[in-house]
Parts: sequence; structure tokens; C-alpha cells
Amino acid sequence: MFLTMGVKSVFAECAMSGMEFFPKQKEISLNSMFIIQGYAMSEKTIVTFKDRLIYLESENGDLIKLDLQEILIGQMSLTQAVFKPSVELKPNTIYFLKYADQTKRETREMAVYNREKEKNEKIYWKTTSKKFIGPLDFKLKISYEKSEVVHYGCGPSVNAIFKIKDTSKSEVWYKTEVVDLTTNQKTSFYEMESKGKLHVGHGMCAGGFTFNGKGKYKVRFTPMNADGETLKTTGWKTFDSPYVNDKMSFGF
Repeated sequence: MFLTMGVKSVFAECAMSGMEFFPKQKEISLNSMFIIQGYAMSEKTIVTFKDRLIYLESENGDLIKLDLQEILIGQMSLTQAVFKPSVELKPNTIYFLKYADQTKRETREMAVYNREKEKNEKIYWKTTSKKFIGPLDFKLKISYEKSEVVHYGCGPSVNAIFKIKDTSKSEVWYKTEVVDLTTNQKTSFYEMESKGKLHVGHGMCAGGFTFNGKGKYKVRFTPMNADGETLKTTGWKTFDSPYVNDKMSFGF
């Protein structure tokens, strides 16, 4: 997994910044897309991608420009940038991520600790010979399971939890659209599966979505694989704010 920090992990206190990179899997197709996600102070880096060139660099020094598709701003200290290569990648090639005018701090963030080698390594992906990773499973179903509020030292983790049935064997990203039915405000963010479930909300430190103490919300999902192939968007699913049944929440 490509992580410079565990944004959703439980810390005694929240970190000041961090980056997360997708796909998580190291082996990718020749037409893979990429998501770079910034937390807290690292959100500023994501915003600069609107006017900044981002590349994949091969071990031989060849550069392939990544075209920015969209930037999604979460409701709690997370921002995502979605990219697509400007040309098809080369087969059986290792690629490293590279920014124009890359700072020392950004270079440090673009590394992950290898426990076996006991050192930091650059974020990388290796292409296979396949043009595409493979189709999504059209039988995939998403259903509401429950809402959950868990209280920690620096704040609660608050989520509406959805169960995934017949998920694909390959990595799937879920473009998640949430509408606050009280204000009609819509927020979109890519959520990633965790043990067959989608957690729509936020952890103690950060997340794509926040909720008021009461009220109703609706959500819909568009499953997408790392190549950008999508399934049909689900219908809207309505749910109550997770705080409604939380006895430890006050002041709402």
C-alpha cells in the first residue's frame, strides 16, 4: 500500500500533513489512472496541480505527462487530484511519480517505508503487458449496513457504512456523491473499499464527508477501476445523520 501516513488510523494526535497514492497495487496496466490525495497542510500541494506539470518518470529517465482530470475537495482536511497519462505507458516498466519544481518536503512525502529493507523507498508502479486491467463485475451491489460514531481523544470517527457484494478482484474506486437534504449541498469524493465495506464520512483526523447532528442525507456511488472504466451509477440511497443515535454527542 502506498502511504506516507495512515490518515484513517487512530493517533494520539493528528499529524500535520500526509499524502496517499492510488492505485495501491504496484502492478498496473498500460492505461492506468492515478489519484493523489493530500491531508491537512498537504492539501496545498494538491491545489497547485491546477497550474503545475505532473509526470511519471521511468528508470531510464523517460517522462510521461499526467493530465489532470479533476480535483475533489473533501469536507474534512482531504483533497484529491485525479490524473490520466497523456500517452499509453510502456510495458514491463517501473515508473516513479515526479512533480515540476518539486520541493524537499514533497520529495519526502513521495516515499514509503519498507520494513524489510528498513528504509524509505520512492513511490513506484510497474506496468504489465496488459493494456487494461480487466472489466468490473456487473453483479456488484452496494447496500446500507449501519451508521457508526466512535469517540477518540482528538475527536470522533463518524461514518455511514455500506456493504459491497460481488466486488471485483481488481482495485475499485467509488466516486461517492453525498447530498445534505437540509441544505441541498452536494460533495463528491473517491472512497476506497476496506474489507468489503465503504465508510462514507470521516475518521478522527480527516475524511471526505462530515455530518450535522441531525437531518437526512442521500448518497450514490459510481464504481470505477484504475483504468477509468465505470459501472452504472447506483440509485440514491437515503440515510439519517450518524449522530442521531449517538448518546455521547451533545450540543446539536
